[in-house]
Amino acid sequence: MLGPLGDIVVLDLSRALAGPHAAQMLGDLGARVIKVEHPDGGDESRGWGPPFVGPDHDISTYFLAANRNKQSIAVDLKSAEGKQLIERLVRQSDVLVENFRTGVLDRLGFTVERLHELNPRLVVLSITGFGHDGPEGGRPGYDQIAQGEGGLMSLTGPSPDEPYRVGASIGDLLAGMYGAYGVVAALHERARTGKGRVVRTSLLAAITGVHSYHGTAWTVGGKVPAAGGNHHASIAPYGAFRCSDGMLQIAAANDGQWRKVAALLDLDPEQPRYATNRDRFAHRDELIADMEKALAAHDRDHWLARLAGAGVPAGAIRTLDEVYAWEQTRSQGLVVEVEHPVLGTIELPGPPLRFDGLTGFEHTAPPALGQDGEAVLGWLEERER
Repeated sequence: MLGPLGDIVVLDLSRALAGPHAAQMLGDLGARVIKVEHPDGGDESRGWGPPFVGPDHDISTYFLAANRNKQSIAVDLKSAEGKQLIERLVRQSDVLVENFRTGVLDRLGFTVERLHELNPRLVVLSITGFGHDGPEGGRPGYDQIAQGEGGLMSLTGPSPDEPYRVGASIGDLLAGMYGAYGVVAALHERARTGKGRVVRTSLLAAITGVHSYHGTAWTVGGKVPAAGGNHHASIAPYGAFRCSDGMLQIAAANDGQWRKVAALLDLDPEQPRYATNRDRFAHRDELIADMEKALAAHDRDHWLARLAGAGVPAGAIRTLDEVYAWEQTRSQGLVVEVEHPVLGTIELPGPPLRFDGLTGFEHTAPPALGQDGEAVLGWLEERER
């Protein structure tokens, strides 16, 4: 494959979502990703569903989401033969990705010291639930648990009394993104020092890392943020509003945009309750009521056209089928077509990065369990000559 990481080999020992997502991101950038799976069932996400697809309804769409652009080999890491093969692969790899519980890889005989003895240039990405050290280091964690422990659920939902999980497995996905980001930085450092290092992140770190202004509201401002439904915690009007046939979103992030909204809705933008963002936020419930009373006169499409004409950021709330049918989504390369060995031609969500002047990416479908064993062994033997 072409791409910025076209000369990089990634050994993916991870499973489920956070680690596989990180490895998939590296594969999207052109790296050769060799996914190691247990011969008995493989990555556990192969069994996560519904939905399942295929002639025998045994292919998990969950697995398809995190494993494009990879090769699969089936290896028992507890067997002598399996460990020997992993040692050979480590010697020929640039990056190793793992998300075992703390200590598992050590017990398998692959401590950090051993990995760097085999290959001093190896970059190791280790993703855990709550971190590998500290008072709760090594604690197991899945996404929803981490969303709660990391405070994200307290910020999400209709009110402080009804915390909600984010609809996507955001902790896993963010940990994968941070992990891939760390790997690229470590590879850049290796080009200077000749040595690889360990990059560590966790679901807790990833979720805490996106607190942003909610975090500083507490650490600097002394205010504990809470869930506020579909409206921004600091800006008004900025959120979802009802019109005659449903809801639309309006984001007036400054006074100039607010004045445009007010003109469209026949509201006085300079009245004391609404003159500044501080005033509007203090009277947000009244502002929402006034806006929705005016918005009720027309349907969503009418208002979206008017708002667009005025240069006000606004949008619909789309379902996923609408998103993937949307020409703007497709124009950005966010849907890719691949050939699956069982399903034939399928569409997958595409990578979120594009590089000007770089074309020719041919994405491959997520592999069947162990389908690339012979190809990987042949490649390995060639590298070892």
